[in-house]
Amino acid sequence: MANPAFETVDPPYTAFRFEVVLNLDDPPPGVTNPACHAAFAECDGLEMSIEPKMIRSGGDNQRQQHFIGPTSYSQLTLKRGMTANLDLWNWFLATTQTGRVSTAQGQVTLWDADGTPRITFMLEDCLPVKMRAPALNAKDGQVAIEEMQLVYASLDVKPAGSSMNASIGFGVTAGFSASASLSVSGGPGLSGSLDASASAGLNIG
Repeated sequence: MANPAFETVDPPYTAFRFEVVLNLDDPPPGVTNPACHAAFAECDGLEMSIEPKMIRSGGDNQRQQHFIGPTSYSQLTLKRGMTANLDLWNWFLATTQTGRVSTAQGQVTLWDADGTPRITFMLEDCLPVKMRAPALNAKDGQVAIEEMQLVYASLDVKPAGSSMNASIGFGVTAGFSASASLSVSGGPGLSGSLDASASAGLNIG
């Protein structure tokens, strides 16, 4: 007889089905709506950590007490196939202007094998901190990959479809519901085999 405990375990999700949505708070000039139509080959940096504070009680040499310290977050790294759409570059350049803070609210949604959104990582106040052009080599015939790195103020994880809090104010969508939004997707359009026509998982739109 099958163990009923195993029947309640949800199957794990595959890493290649994901979707990234960035919603600009104050879109700079030159960033159109929609700002970007491209698929990311990689998304890394959904990470948070807590620095513990350790103290010892006087006279107790066999125990140590731990207290919660500040929470820190990693940098989100996005890699996509280089396209003629320069909106991501224009967003980065706009943040370098004095007096302008062009933040974005982000969502990274993970899809299951059936193409249903399941888990959403919610990122607040994203700022681009690095743009890197692809490495060029005349001997290679690979897709040119550009890289973008973002910092974010906080990270939360919720079931897909859950509404974000009022300070963010947008839901999980694959398109653009705001007047100025940037939507990039690496999920539903990707096949399980990452077919060659998409060039290593890229689905450029």
